[in-house]
Amino acid sequence: MKKIACILKGYPRLSETFIAQEIHALENAGVDIVIYSLRHPTDAEVHPIHKKIRAKVHYLPEYLYRHPIRVMSAFIYALFDLRFYKVVCLFLKDLARDFSPNRGRRFGQALVLAREIDPDREWLYVHFLHTPASVARYASHLMDMPWSCSAHAKDIWTSPQWEIKEKLSELQWLVTCTKSNADYLRAVSKSSGKVSLLYHGLDLTRFPEPKLDGNANADSRNSDDKNNIVQLISVGRAVNKKGYDVLLKALSDLPKTLCWNFIHIGGGPLLERLKQQATALEIDHKINWLGAKSFEQVIVQYQQSDVFILASRIDADGDRDGLPNVLMEAMSQALPCIGTNISGIPEIIEDQINGILVPAEDANSLSRAIIRLIQSPELRRKFGEQGYQTVCNHFALEKNIGRLVERLK
Repeated sequence: MKKIACILKGYPRLSETFIAQEIHALENAGVDIVIYSLRHPTDAEVHPIHKKIRAKVHYLPEYLYRHPIRVMSAFIYALFDLRFYKVVCLFLKDLARDFSPNRGRRFGQALVLAREIDPDREWLYVHFLHTPASVARYASHLMDMPWSCSAHAKDIWTSPQWEIKEKLSELQWLVTCTKSNADYLRAVSKSSGKVSLLYHGLDLTRFPEPKLDGNANADSRNSDDKNNIVQLISVGRAVNKKGYDVLLKALSDLPKTLCWNFIHIGGGPLLERLKQQATALEIDHKINWLGAKSFEQVIVQYQQSDVFILASRIDADGDRDGLPNVLMEAMSQALPCIGTNISGIPEIIEDQINGILVPAEDANSLSRAIIRLIQSPELRRKFGEQGYQTVCNHFALEKNIGRLVERLK
């Protein structure tokens, strides 16, 4: 097995447990990993999977001016290497097209990585094609070390095409988590050989097996019983691409006679604005904003809910969800899902087979889909069972991780 330096934007992060899950699975398969993070953690909680990871973690200087000795030492060390001047030319070419402090920060972090990396490392493996891949790219040139990448969503769709082309021309291979991502990257790079589809998958051993007969997700709770209210849930950060403003509008359009309650789990910068919107729409009394919760608490909420909803949209800058892990998690608990028909979501939700797809930004269609599932326990049961089978058959971690292990041998 190769000795891997894994470069991450931030570690650990609750919103990126799919990365931690992958690292843990790679370690169990015998891959030797050391983590290099561009940022320190900001979450108060850590996921249980982070506690199982054995890899050493090193933090590169998040802000160069706060670590002058490390940065200057790396710069002086690089001056005596002829490869440094080639990388400077590459950096200046990039800087001319993206004149930003962020570009300079990534170059400085690459210098520090090249200076401080464990001497036995043989391969750079980076998550995200934007800024972390820039660090990996510059460091790769400084060390003559091959690199590869796992690309996801925002990093693909908000990166300029010139940068995608150049990075793909230099890395050894790239995996990405949705077919729509893979198709786009192949079209931009004019190359199909380096880009592969590889779903993250879900480690089902970490999730309780759902009770498909008579569980809370498929029971007889219905729209007419005020003592047995249908429970709706969504898990995700309160950011624009999640479309929670559209979801709130859809909820406000539900008939007043329906008995429902909605739970949101997650933090995010738009949370207060969404609470104000709910109040203005006069549905705040039906909503519980739980904030960020631990993995165990999220699972309990899945098990106690009847319908999962995610109203993802494409942001103005192109940012979007890839294949949201929360959909796989909800389906692992036989929870019927409603999602939008963007990005990789149709790759897991088959409309009218294991869930419902609606157009993004369409509150009316979303409202009608919610009404259907509120009013039909049998449809909830059907979609929940089919969704669970979808996750088991196509998105289980063990079905996908082996392909990545082969690349890292």
